[in-house]
Amino acid sequence: MSAMAPAADKNLTGLVAATFTPITALGEINLSVIGPYIDYLKEKQGVNSVFVNGTTGESMSLSVEERKILAEEWCQRAKGKMDQVIVHVGCLSLKDAQELARHAAQIEADGIAVIAPSFFKPSTADALKTFLREVASAAPTLPFYYYHIPSVTGVNVKARELIESIEKMIPSFRGVKFSGNDLMDLGQCISYSPPHWSVLYGMDEQLLGALAMGAHGAVGSTYNYMGCHFNKLISAFEKGDLVQARTIQFKMQELLSFAMKLGFDVGVNKQLMNELSGLDLGPPRLPLMTCATAHALAIKQKYNSIFPEE
Repeated sequence: MSAMAPAADKNLTGLVAATFTPITALGEINLSVIGPYIDYLKEKQGVNSVFVNGTTGESMSLSVEERKILAEEWCQRAKGKMDQVIVHVGCLSLKDAQELARHAAQIEADGIAVIAPSFFKPSTADALKTFLREVASAAPTLPFYYYHIPSVTGVNVKARELIESIEKMIPSFRGVKFSGNDLMDLGQCISYSPPHWSVLYGMDEQLLGALAMGAHGAVGSTYNYMGCHFNKLISAFEKGDLVQARTIQFKMQELLSFAMKLGFDVGVNKQLMNELSGLDLGPPRLPLMTCATAHALAIKQKYNSIFPEE
């Protein structure tokens, strides 16, 4: 192990909320909401770790400076309250990603994650691995996670192929945020992973399948407002109560299936979070469109019918 590798890692497990970025009506970052947002996640949802500036956080629509400001606020506000703050630093530009990685180390984030660049795409696992290595080298003391989301990036390199011998190139490598439908690839990643890695699943509607494969935790957007239910799902699974775990997963699938028919994108998801949490996270940033109020209210009504106790 390299002397520059993380000294004392905490494995990333359990539910991790992929956070929304609070934005004002005028389109500027709204830092004032982050403190109450953290309290809501912890107290109302039982979620103790966050994944900041990812897909849900509209990172690719934010400037480098905005991403720094957000990451710093999350790290400062989460201190003493959250278990881990993982900052996504992936960019189309290697230099921008390195700058964000260095900044994440300076603000004492608990780890960084990087998505595959999606304009000029790496065509092989080696090309992608080399890109990731160059980003990780800018913050060698931080645990490093590969963010695998081929449906968005169009980079169809198997995650299992990517992680082969990856610690030789990236000593700080600590796992994968696996946001894909390929359970065989997921399973092979989990079976290959040493004990100090975490493989976290990113498809909320299929979490139970990933847990059965041995996933160590999950990163997702719906854990912002459904974390309390998914914690019950994980608890039921760990107790061997598959009937209860399935019941919760099927309810969540019913909600998402309903939402998808209305066009469930980050804008709609963000408005649903506003409605269910009472927080004012504002609109999405263009090119995402603000959700029609009627759509969000219809999904909220569906949620309340499926989870009447809430």
